[in-house]
Amino acid sequence: MMPTDNDENKDQVTLVKPPKHHGLLLWLRNSFLTGIVVSAPIGATIWLVWSFLRWVDGRVVPLIPKEYNPETYLPVAVPGLGLLISIVALTFLGAITANFFGRSLLSFGERLLERVPLVSSIYGTVKQIVQTILSQQDQSFDKVVLIEYPRKGTFAVGFVSAPAQGEIAKSLGEGVVGVFIPTAPNPTSGFLIYEKSENLIYLDMPVDAGAKLILSAGLVYPNGADNGTKDQPDESKRTA
Repeated sequence: MMPTDNDENKDQVTLVKPPKHHGLLLWLRNSFLTGIVVSAPIGATIWLVWSFLRWVDGRVVPLIPKEYNPETYLPVAVPGLGLLISIVALTFLGAITANFFGRSLLSFGERLLERVPLVSSIYGTVKQIVQTILSQQDQSFDKVVLIEYPRKGTFAVGFVSAPAQGEIAKSLGEGVVGVFIPTAPNPTSGFLIYEKSENLIYLDMPVDAGAKLILSAGLVYPNGADNGTKDQPDESKRTA
């Protein structure tokens, strides 16, 4: 019997069929990617915590006298020993400076530092920054805003630091606040911009959600967002 056209078509269809193991390869690929998604955050967290502990231990443990170092009498190193000693030492230092003798000793040390030209400037600046942050801990960086930057029509995510004070407040007038605009994905650097509060768009997202948005370069949006109008700047949120 001579082969018909239908038989030839069937042979061609059979030749172009995907291999039977295609489904297995797809399953392996998806499983591998899922494993990365699950393990990457856990691994990164463990690595960051471990690196921080090693960094602190490497700078604090060598300062401990050998006879008082627990690692001298143990067969293995104690991870986190330097961090624990630092916490105890800072707590003890704070308790000492809380009494009259400690305050007097601290004042004497500050007077000595003020006589050194370069050191006095560095110490005074760092002290003022730390005291400002601690005194305004509940007020600083507590609001996430959108600010028109770097040009009109484009918006950047920023954090309200504090109202303008001193010479800046006198020069710019009332209602001006400082806005820190971090760079993505490295939030340790950024720009400090002073803008009138009425020109800012205040967002409802918490500060940690805003930080995640910046760290992920816009890939991770706060939970509960949709593709509707919530993603668009709301003019009604501009403060008067």
